Amino acid sequence: MATLEGACQAARKHPHPHLPEDPDMTASIMRRKTAKSRIAAVGAIAVAGTLLLTACGDQTESASSEGGDATATKAGAPLFSKLPEKYQKSGVIKVGTNAEYAPMESVENGKIVGVDPDIAEALGKQLGVKFEFTSGSFDGLITALNSGRHDIAMSSITDNKQRQEGLDDSGKKLGEGVDFVDYFLAGTAVYTKKGNPQNIKSIEDLCGKTAAVQRGTTYEEALKKQSKACTDGGKKAVKIESFENDTEAQTRVKSGGAVAGVNDYPVAVDLARKADGGNAFEVVGEQIDAGPFGIAVKKDNTALRDALKEAVDAIIADGSYKKVLDKWGAGTGAIDKAAINSGK
Repeated sequence: MATLEGACQAARKHPHPHLPEDPDMTASIMRRKTAKSRIAAVGAIAVAGTLLLTACGDQTESASSEGGDATATKAGAPLFSKLPEKYQKSGVIKVGTNAEYAPMESVENGKIVGVDPDIAEALGKQLGVKFEFTSGSFDGLITALNSGRHDIAMSSITDNKQRQEGLDDSGKKLGEGVDFVDYFLAGTAVYTKKGNPQNIKSIEDLCGKTAAVQRGTTYEEALKKQSKACTDGGKKAVKIESFENDTEAQTRVKSGGAVAGVNDYPVAVDLARKADGGNAFEVVGEQIDAGPFGIAVKKDNTALRDALKEAVDAIIADGSYKKVLDKWGAGTGAIDKAAINSGK
């Protein structure tokens, strides 16, 4: 188990056709992970899509799932009193997610499942409330959170200073940031078509080659950073092909149109293990720039933030946290203590 404070150094979308549309979430762009794509819409919807969290404001895809024990109530919930009165009365915490990142969150038989929903279920037992998940575009999660559509966002969101402060990658203020309750540790991984026909061993081998990635993510930024390193070293830039969602990027790699794809490490490992029975992809090289995943909370909702942190520590202590990670094969991302805004 890693300690977050010592390990965090660095710092997802196409609608599922089977997910019902949520009228509150109508999207204009796409996905998951860089500071720009999630925050720009909060205070600068007009800002163009090259920012780390390109604004989209609304969301198209939607599916709901209760990520908490439906029978959980204040009876027997040791941390119920820590919650703001709003949640004590409603018995519900509304969660925005982007359910396209197995094993962290995905849709099976119309239900959102994975590490995050199961962790939320364990948190619900501590807090005496239900966590109700709604899936939408990754880009719109922070916008939806700060506009009050959700109480929290939980979707393998990398905690970093840009998102905390509402900045783009140049340091320009775009809008309101968010706080994070950090509960997991993961980095970036490179994956290739099964057999690794181009003999890619690390992200450094992508100079002059084509790589596929989902637009607006931290791993897209990892590719941009590597491309600059390539040109600074006298080599050709990485040919980055950015897609609306991970499925399109995966298809590009599988077809041979790109020599590699880049994704969150646990997602890439799960993809390599399950896609086409394990015969479609393989992960190459080591995990890159491991950093914390956080539950995003509005800056002014400090009481909820602090209650969630205490609940994460409680499920770590009682063993339910480890059981969830082991169930989904995500034990390498375990931490031993929750943290607030530990991302760099």
